[in-house]
Amino acid sequence: MESPCILVCSIDLKTGYCFGCGRTREEISGWTLYSSEQRREIMAGLPERLELVERKPRRETRRSRIARERAEDASGKA
Repeated sequence: MESPCILVCSIDLKTGYCFGCGRTREEISGWTLYSSEQRREIMAGLPERLELVERKPRRETRRSRIARERAEDASGKA
């Protein structure tokens, strides 16, 4: 299934869009219920939405946390 998720997973409180993919909470939670056509329609509008969100999330994202934890594990094992 196609998905625009990049594991940033943090919502911009000003716009209501995810910092990473541009979807709303409702779109994210219902993503698997949409038809392929509906998903493509939403994905077509995501670049415009991402222009509206602030560039930095207000909290540590899942992707940055995973990267940090991997770096910490690697430095501890070296």
